[in-house]
Amino acid sequence: MKVLVIGGGAREHALCRSLSLDPDVTALHCAPGNAGIAEVARLHEVDALDGAAVAALAGGLRADLVVVGPEAPLVAGVADAVRAAGIPCFGPSREAAELEGSKAFAKDVMAVANVPTARSYVCTTPEEIDEALDAFGAPYVVKDDGLAAGKGVVVTDDLEKAREHALSCDRVVIEEYLDGPEVSLFAITDGETVLPLQPAQDFKRALDGDEGPNTGGMGAYSPLPWADPKLVDEVMETVLQPTVNELRRRGTPFSGLLYAGLAITGRGVRVIEFNARFGDPETQVVLARLKTPLASVLLNAAKGTLADEPPLNWRDDAAVTVVVASHNYPGTPRTGDPIEGLEAVVEQDAPHAYVLHAGTRKDGDAVVSAGGRVLSVTATGANLAQARERAYAAVGRIRLEGSQHRTDIARRAAGE
Repeated sequence: MKVLVIGGGAREHALCRSLSLDPDVTALHCAPGNAGIAEVARLHEVDALDGAAVAALAGGLRADLVVVGPEAPLVAGVADAVRAAGIPCFGPSREAAELEGSKAFAKDVMAVANVPTARSYVCTTPEEIDEALDAFGAPYVVKDDGLAAGKGVVVTDDLEKAREHALSCDRVVIEEYLDGPEVSLFAITDGETVLPLQPAQDFKRALDGDEGPNTGGMGAYSPLPWADPKLVDEVMETVLQPTVNELRRRGTPFSGLLYAGLAITGRGVRVIEFNARFGDPETQVVLARLKTPLASVLLNAAKGTLADEPPLNWRDDAAVTVVVASHNYPGTPRTGDPIEGLEAVVEQDAPHAYVLHAGTRKDGDAVVSAGGRVLSVTATGANLAQARERAYAAVGRIRLEGSQHRTDIARRAAGE
Protein backbone atom coordinates (compact mmCIF):
# COMPACT_ATOMS: atom_id res chain seq x y z
CA MET A 1 0.00 0.00 0.00
CA LYS A 2 1.27 3.47 -0.94
CA VAL A 3 0.18 6.10 1.59
CA LEU A 4 0.28 9.91 1.42
CA VAL A 5 -0.11 11.84 4.68
CA ILE A 6 -1.06 15.53 4.51
CA GLY A 7 0.32 17.82 7.23
CA GLY A 8 3.55 18.71 8.96
CA GLY A 9 3.13 18.56 12.73
CA ALA A 10 3.81 16.08 15.52
CA ARG A 11 0.42 14.44 14.91
CA GLU A 12 1.46 13.70 11.33
CA HIS A 13 4.88 12.48 12.53
CA ALA A 14 3.09 10.09 14.91
CA LEU A 15 0.88 8.86 12.06
CA CYS A 16 3.87 8.48 9.73
CA ARG A 17 5.84 6.65 12.40
CA SER A 18 3.03 4.13 12.92
CA LEU A 19 2.49 3.72 9.18
CA SER A 20 6.23 3.24 8.59
CA LEU A 21 6.16 0.32 11.03
CA ASP A 22 3.22 -1.31 9.21
CA PRO A 23 4.40 -4.16 6.95
CA ASP A 24 1.52 -3.44 4.52
CA VAL A 25 2.93 0.03 3.73
CA THR A 26 5.37 -0.25 0.83
CA ALA A 27 5.82 3.49 0.22
CA LEU A 28 5.17 6.40 2.56
CA HIS A 29 4.90 10.03 1.46
CA CYS A 30 4.11 13.21 3.40
CA ALA A 31 3.32 16.76 2.29
CA PRO A 32 4.72 19.09 3.43
CA GLY A 33 6.14 17.13 6.40
CA ASN A 34 8.98 18.32 8.63
CA ALA A 35 12.58 17.49 9.52
CA GLY A 36 11.60 14.45 11.61
CA ILE A 37 9.04 13.05 9.19
CA ALA A 38 11.74 13.16 6.49
CA GLU A 39 13.43 10.25 8.29
CA VAL A 40 10.47 7.89 7.69
CA ALA A 41 8.70 9.31 4.62
CA ARG A 42 9.47 11.04 1.33
CA LEU A 43 8.50 14.70 1.54
CA HIS A 44 6.66 16.75 -1.09
CA GLU A 45 5.74 20.42 -1.37
CA VAL A 46 2.01 21.08 -1.65
CA ASP A 47 -0.53 23.67 -0.59
CA ALA A 48 -2.43 21.54 1.93
CA LEU A 49 -5.55 23.72 1.52
CA ASP A 50 -5.68 23.22 -2.26
CA GLY A 51 -7.78 20.11 -2.88
CA ALA A 52 -6.92 19.92 -6.58
CA ALA A 53 -3.18 20.12 -5.82
CA VAL A 54 -3.40 17.42 -3.13
CA ALA A 55 -5.45 15.16 -5.44
CA ALA A 56 -2.95 15.70 -8.26
CA LEU A 57 -0.03 14.83 -5.97
CA ALA A 58 -1.80 11.68 -4.75
CA GLY A 59 -2.58 10.67 -8.33
CA GLY A 60 0.99 11.27 -9.44
CA LEU A 61 2.27 9.10 -6.60
CA ARG A 62 -0.38 6.46 -7.38
CA ALA A 63 -1.32 6.54 -3.71
CA ASP A 64 -3.67 3.85 -2.44
CA LEU A 65 -4.66 5.97 0.57
CA VAL A 66 -4.49 9.64 1.52
CA VAL A 67 -4.61 10.57 5.21
CA VAL A 68 -5.45 14.22 5.93
CA GLY A 69 -4.04 15.23 9.31
CA PRO A 70 -4.96 18.85 10.13
CA GLU A 71 -8.42 20.38 10.46
CA ALA A 72 -8.02 23.32 8.05
CA PRO A 73 -7.66 21.16 4.88
CA LEU A 74 -10.66 19.05 5.96
CA VAL A 75 -12.85 22.12 6.49
CA ALA A 76 -11.60 23.38 3.11
CA GLY A 77 -12.87 20.21 1.41
CA VAL A 78 -9.54 18.58 0.54
CA ALA A 79 -10.86 15.08 1.32
CA ASP A 80 -13.73 15.63 -1.15
CA ALA A 81 -11.28 16.53 -3.93
CA VAL A 82 -9.18 13.42 -3.27
CA ARG A 83 -12.22 11.15 -3.27
CA ALA A 84 -13.52 12.80 -6.44
CA ALA A 85 -10.24 11.74 -8.07
CA GLY A 86 -11.06 8.13 -7.17
CA ILE A 87 -8.51 7.79 -4.37
CA PRO A 88 -9.56 6.51 -0.91
CA CYS A 89 -9.14 9.27 1.67
CA PHE A 90 -9.17 9.10 5.47
CA GLY A 91 -10.87 12.29 6.58
CA PRO A 92 -14.40 13.71 6.57
CA SER A 93 -16.03 15.72 3.82
CA ARG A 94 -16.16 19.51 4.03
CA GLU A 95 -19.79 19.34 5.17
CA ALA A 96 -19.12 16.73 7.87
CA ALA A 97 -15.96 18.56 9.03
CA GLU A 98 -18.23 21.47 10.05
CA LEU A 99 -18.55 19.46 13.26
CA GLU A 100 -15.20 21.07 14.09
CA GLY A 101 -15.38 24.02 11.72
CA SER A 102 -18.41 25.50 13.50
CA LYS A 103 -19.13 25.18 17.23
CA ALA A 104 -22.72 26.28 16.54
CA PHE A 105 -23.18 23.47 13.97
CA ALA A 106 -21.80 20.93 16.47
CA LYS A 107 -24.22 22.18 19.13
CA ASP A 108 -27.12 21.75 16.70
CA VAL A 109 -26.08 18.18 15.84
CA MET A 110 -25.76 17.33 19.54
CA ALA A 111 -29.16 18.81 20.34
CA VAL A 112 -30.90 16.74 17.66
CA ALA A 113 -28.93 13.57 18.52
CA ASN A 114 -29.60 14.04 22.25
CA VAL A 115 -25.86 14.08 23.03
CA PRO A 116 -25.08 15.45 26.52
CA THR A 117 -23.22 18.77 26.37
CA ALA A 118 -23.03 22.16 28.07
CA ARG A 119 -25.95 24.57 27.76
CA SER A 120 -24.96 27.37 25.40
CA TYR A 121 -25.91 30.47 23.44
CA VAL A 122 -24.75 31.41 19.94
CA CYS A 123 -24.13 35.18 19.85
CA THR A 124 -23.47 37.65 17.05
CA THR A 125 -24.15 41.04 18.72
CA PRO A 126 -22.74 42.78 21.81
CA GLU A 127 -26.20 42.66 23.40
CA GLU A 128 -26.46 38.89 22.95
CA ILE A 129 -22.94 38.47 24.33
CA ASP A 130 -23.73 40.46 27.47
CA GLU A 131 -26.97 38.54 28.04
CA ALA A 132 -25.21 35.17 27.69
CA LEU A 133 -22.29 36.10 29.97
CA ASP A 134 -24.77 37.35 32.56
CA ALA A 135 -26.92 34.21 32.29
CA PHE A 136 -24.07 31.79 33.01
CA GLY A 137 -21.78 33.86 35.26
CA ALA A 138 -18.17 32.99 36.08
CA PRO A 139 -16.16 31.06 35.15
CA TYR A 140 -16.94 32.26 31.63
CA VAL A 141 -16.47 29.88 28.69
CA VAL A 142 -16.19 31.77 25.37
CA LYS A 143 -15.53 29.93 22.09
CA ASP A 144 -14.87 31.36 18.66
CA ASP A 145 -17.38 29.62 16.39
CA GLY A 146 -14.78 28.96 13.68
CA LEU A 147 -11.36 27.34 13.48
CA ALA A 148 -8.74 29.03 15.65
CA ALA A 149 -5.85 26.52 15.73
CA GLY A 150 -6.64 25.42 19.28
CA LYS A 151 -6.53 28.98 20.62
CA GLY A 152 -10.13 30.14 20.11
CA VAL A 153 -11.37 29.23 23.59
CA VAL A 154 -11.11 31.47 26.63
CA VAL A 155 -12.04 30.23 30.12
CA THR A 156 -11.77 33.00 32.69
CA ASP A 157 -13.26 34.51 35.83
CA ASP A 158 -12.58 37.97 34.38
CA LEU A 159 -15.75 39.36 32.79
CA GLU A 160 -13.87 41.96 30.75
CA LYS A 161 -11.47 39.34 29.31
CA ALA A 162 -14.41 37.11 28.41
CA ARG A 163 -16.26 40.00 26.77
CA GLU A 164 -13.16 41.18 24.89
CA HIS A 165 -12.62 37.72 23.39
CA ALA A 166 -16.31 37.39 22.51
CA LEU A 167 -16.33 40.75 20.72
CA SER A 168 -13.24 39.76 18.69
CA CYS A 169 -15.17 36.84 17.11
CA ASP A 170 -17.61 37.15 14.20
CA ARG A 171 -19.83 34.56 15.82
CA VAL A 172 -19.26 33.19 19.30
CA VAL A 173 -20.56 30.34 21.44
CA ILE A 174 -20.88 31.14 25.15
CA GLU A 175 -21.64 28.20 27.38
CA GLU A 176 -21.87 27.00 30.94
CA TYR A 177 -18.64 25.92 32.63
CA LEU A 178 -18.25 22.15 32.96
CA ASP A 179 -16.50 20.98 36.12
CA GLY A 180 -14.51 17.77 36.43
CA PRO A 181 -11.53 16.20 34.66
CA GLU A 182 -11.29 16.27 30.87
CA VAL A 183 -10.82 13.25 28.62
CA SER A 184 -10.07 12.94 24.89
CA LEU A 185 -11.62 9.95 23.14
CA PHE A 186 -10.96 9.27 19.45
CA ALA A 187 -13.05 7.03 17.24
CA ILE A 188 -12.38 5.83 13.71
CA THR A 189 -15.56 5.64 11.64
CA ASP A 190 -16.66 5.03 8.07
CA GLY A 191 -19.93 6.87 8.63
CA GLU A 192 -21.71 3.86 10.05
CA THR A 193 -19.41 1.59 12.05
CA VAL A 194 -17.60 3.31 14.93
CA LEU A 195 -14.33 1.94 16.33
CA PRO A 196 -13.25 3.71 19.54
CA LEU A 197 -9.58 4.08 20.47
CA GLN A 198 -8.18 4.26 24.00
CA PRO A 199 -8.86 7.46 25.98
CA ALA A 200 -6.14 10.01 26.76
CA GLN A 201 -5.83 13.23 28.73
CA ASP A 202 -4.03 16.31 27.49
CA PHE A 203 -2.80 19.48 29.21
CA LYS A 204 -3.97 22.70 27.59
CA ARG A 205 -2.44 25.36 29.86
CA ALA A 206 1.10 26.56 29.20
CA LEU A 207 2.44 26.27 32.76
CA ASP A 208 2.65 23.72 35.55
CA GLY A 209 -0.41 23.35 37.74
CA ASP A 210 -2.70 24.26 34.82
CA GLU A 211 -1.65 27.91 35.03
CA GLY A 212 -0.99 30.33 32.19
CA PRO A 213 -2.70 30.79 28.82
CA ASN A 214 -4.43 28.12 26.74
CA THR A 215 -2.24 26.38 24.16
CA GLY A 216 -2.67 23.74 21.50
CA GLY A 217 -1.58 21.20 24.14
CA MET A 218 1.60 20.80 26.23
CA GLY A 219 1.52 17.05 26.84
CA ALA A 220 -0.67 13.98 27.20
CA TYR A 221 -0.86 10.51 28.68
CA SER A 222 -2.73 7.22 28.27
CA PRO A 223 -4.26 5.10 29.81
CA LEU A 224 -6.30 6.89 32.48
CA PRO A 225 -6.03 4.82 35.68
CA TRP A 226 -8.63 6.98 37.44
CA ALA A 227 -11.34 6.65 34.75
CA ASP A 228 -14.36 4.37 34.99
CA PRO A 229 -13.62 1.13 33.06
CA LYS A 230 -17.04 1.53 31.39
CA LEU A 231 -16.22 5.06 30.13
CA VAL A 232 -15.52 4.09 26.51
CA ASP A 233 -18.70 2.00 26.26
CA GLU A 234 -20.75 4.84 27.75
CA VAL A 235 -19.32 7.45 25.38
CA MET A 236 -19.86 5.13 22.42
CA GLU A 237 -23.52 4.73 23.36
CA THR A 238 -24.36 8.32 24.33
CA VAL A 239 -22.00 10.41 22.19
CA LEU A 240 -20.09 8.81 19.32
CA GLN A 241 -22.65 6.49 17.70
CA PRO A 242 -25.56 8.98 18.01
CA THR A 243 -23.44 11.74 16.42
CA VAL A 244 -22.36 9.51 13.53
CA ASN A 245 -25.95 8.35 13.06
CA GLU A 246 -27.26 11.94 12.99
CA LEU A 247 -24.71 13.09 10.41
CA ARG A 248 -25.58 10.10 8.22
CA ARG A 249 -29.30 10.92 8.61
CA ARG A 250 -28.58 14.47 7.38
CA GLY A 251 -26.97 13.12 4.22
CA THR A 252 -23.48 14.21 5.28
CA PRO A 253 -21.94 11.02 6.69
CA PHE A 254 -18.82 11.49 8.80
CA SER A 255 -15.95 9.26 7.64
CA GLY A 256 -12.58 9.62 9.33
CA LEU A 257 -11.50 10.42 12.88
CA LEU A 258 -14.16 11.73 15.25
CA TYR A 259 -12.60 13.28 18.36
CA ALA A 260 -14.75 13.88 21.41
CA GLY A 261 -13.40 16.25 24.05
CA LEU A 262 -15.24 15.30 27.23
CA ALA A 263 -15.74 16.59 30.77
CA ILE A 264 -16.47 14.01 33.45
CA THR A 265 -18.82 16.13 35.56
CA GLY A 266 -20.77 15.46 38.73
CA ARG A 267 -23.81 15.01 36.47
CA GLY A 268 -22.10 12.57 34.11
CA VAL A 269 -20.16 12.78 30.83
CA ARG A 270 -20.60 15.99 28.82
CA VAL A 271 -19.13 16.88 25.41
CA ILE A 272 -16.94 19.98 25.49
CA GLU A 273 -16.18 19.93 21.76
CA PHE A 274 -15.84 17.74 18.70
CA ASN A 275 -12.84 17.69 16.38
CA ALA A 276 -12.78 16.17 12.93
CA ARG A 277 -9.24 14.75 13.07
CA PHE A 278 -6.64 13.18 15.35
CA GLY A 279 -5.84 15.47 18.28
CA ASP A 280 -2.35 16.73 19.03
CA PRO A 281 -0.70 15.76 21.43
CA GLU A 282 -3.08 12.89 22.34
CA THR A 283 -2.40 11.06 19.06
CA GLN A 284 1.22 10.66 20.11
CA VAL A 285 0.32 8.59 23.20
CA VAL A 286 -2.66 6.73 21.74
CA LEU A 287 -0.72 5.48 18.71
CA ALA A 288 2.23 4.57 20.94
CA ARG A 289 -0.08 2.02 22.60
CA LEU A 290 -1.82 0.69 19.47
CA LYS A 291 -0.60 -2.79 18.52
CA THR A 292 -2.87 -3.28 15.47
CA PRO A 293 -1.18 -2.13 12.22
CA LEU A 294 -2.68 1.24 11.32
CA ALA A 295 -2.92 1.29 7.52
CA SER A 296 -5.67 -1.31 7.05
CA VAL A 297 -7.85 0.34 9.73
CA LEU A 298 -7.62 3.73 8.03
CA LEU A 299 -8.16 2.21 4.57
CA ASN A 300 -11.26 0.31 5.71
CA ALA A 301 -12.65 3.53 7.17
CA ALA A 302 -11.95 5.35 3.90
CA LYS A 303 -13.58 2.60 1.81
CA GLY A 304 -16.67 2.13 4.02
CA THR A 305 -15.69 -1.39 5.08
CA LEU A 306 -14.80 -0.78 8.74
CA ALA A 307 -17.25 -3.48 9.83
CA ASP A 308 -14.74 -6.00 8.37
CA GLU A 309 -11.99 -4.76 10.70
CA PRO A 310 -11.32 -7.07 13.70
CA PRO A 311 -11.20 -5.55 17.21
CA LEU A 312 -8.16 -3.40 17.85
CA ASN A 313 -5.25 -4.77 19.90
CA TRP A 314 -3.60 -2.58 22.51
CA ARG A 315 -0.32 -2.79 24.40
CA ASP A 316 -0.53 -2.91 28.18
CA ASP A 317 2.15 -0.20 28.29
CA ALA A 318 1.45 3.35 29.37
CA ALA A 319 2.58 6.32 27.26
CA VAL A 320 3.48 9.93 28.09
CA THR A 321 4.21 12.82 25.72
CA VAL A 322 5.89 16.06 26.81
CA VAL A 323 5.77 19.01 24.39
CA VAL A 324 8.88 21.16 24.06
CA ALA A 325 7.76 24.62 22.94
CA SER A 326 9.69 27.61 21.69
CA HIS A 327 10.37 30.84 23.51
CA ASN A 328 7.23 32.99 24.02
CA TYR A 329 4.72 30.26 22.99
CA PRO A 330 1.69 30.54 22.81
CA GLY A 331 2.41 34.15 21.85
CA THR A 332 4.46 34.87 18.73
CA PRO A 333 7.11 32.14 18.97
CA ARG A 334 10.80 32.64 18.27
CA THR A 335 11.96 30.37 15.44
CA GLY A 336 15.21 29.45 13.73
CA ASP A 337 16.99 28.25 16.89
CA PRO A 338 19.13 25.10 16.49
CA ILE A 339 17.92 21.93 18.22
CA GLU A 340 20.63 19.74 19.77
CA GLY A 341 20.52 16.38 21.53
CA LEU A 342 18.19 14.53 19.12
CA GLU A 343 20.87 11.92 18.37
CA ALA A 344 21.50 11.43 22.08
CA VAL A 345 17.85 10.45 22.57
CA VAL A 346 18.13 7.87 19.79
CA GLU A 347 21.37 6.49 21.23
CA GLN A 348 20.40 6.43 24.91
CA ASP A 349 16.60 6.22 25.12
CA ALA A 350 15.38 4.16 22.15
CA PRO A 351 13.19 2.20 21.78
CA HIS A 352 11.27 3.28 24.89
CA ALA A 353 11.50 7.02 24.17
CA TYR A 354 11.59 8.91 20.90
CA VAL A 355 11.11 12.41 19.54
CA LEU A 356 8.26 13.39 17.24
CA HIS A 357 8.82 16.66 15.39
CA ALA A 358 6.17 19.39 15.28
CA GLY A 359 7.60 22.78 14.30
CA THR A 360 10.99 21.92 12.80
CA ARG A 361 12.86 22.31 9.53
CA LYS A 362 16.30 21.50 8.16
CA ASP A 363 18.82 24.34 7.85
CA GLY A 364 21.75 22.73 6.08
CA ASP A 365 22.71 19.79 8.29
CA ALA A 366 21.10 21.32 11.38
CA VAL A 367 17.52 20.93 12.61
CA VAL A 368 16.03 24.26 13.74
CA SER A 369 12.78 25.36 15.35
CA ALA A 370 10.03 26.48 12.96
CA GLY A 371 6.94 26.91 15.11
CA GLY A 372 5.45 27.29 18.57
CA ARG A 373 5.28 23.65 19.58
CA VAL A 374 8.59 22.25 18.39
CA LEU A 375 8.87 18.65 19.60
CA SER A 376 6.74 15.95 21.24
CA VAL A 377 8.98 13.74 23.36
CA THR A 378 7.13 10.45 23.75
CA ALA A 379 7.92 7.46 25.96
CA THR A 380 6.31 4.17 26.94
CA GLY A 381 6.69 2.17 30.13
CA ALA A 382 5.14 -0.58 32.21
CA ASN A 383 3.13 2.12 33.98
CA LEU A 384 2.70 5.89 33.87
CA ALA A 385 5.46 6.50 36.40
CA GLN A 386 8.02 4.67 34.26
CA ALA A 387 6.79 6.24 31.02
CA ARG A 388 6.95 9.66 32.66
CA GLU A 389 10.47 9.08 33.95
CA ARG A 390 11.65 8.00 30.49
CA ALA A 391 9.98 10.94 28.74
CA TYR A 392 11.55 13.52 31.04
CA ALA A 393 14.97 11.83 30.83
CA ALA A 394 14.78 12.25 27.04
CA VAL A 395 13.58 15.86 27.36
CA GLY A 396 16.65 16.52 29.50
CA ARG A 397 18.97 15.59 26.62
CA ILE A 398 17.44 18.15 24.24
CA ARG A 399 18.82 21.68 24.01
CA LEU A 400 16.79 24.46 22.40
CA GLU A 401 17.60 27.97 23.55
CA GLY A 402 14.69 29.66 25.35
CA SER A 403 12.49 26.54 25.12
CA GLN A 404 9.84 25.68 27.67
CA HIS A 405 7.97 22.57 28.79
CA ARG A 406 5.71 21.55 31.62
CA THR A 407 7.25 19.38 34.34
CA ASP A 408 3.97 17.92 35.65
CA ILE A 409 2.57 15.95 32.70
CA ALA A 410 0.86 12.80 34.11
CA ARG A 411 2.34 13.43 37.56
CA ARG A 412 -0.94 13.16 39.45
CA ALA A 413 -2.22 10.21 37.39
CA ALA A 414 1.08 8.39 38.07
CA GLY A 415 0.47 8.82 41.80
CA GLU A 416 3.49 11.08 42.31
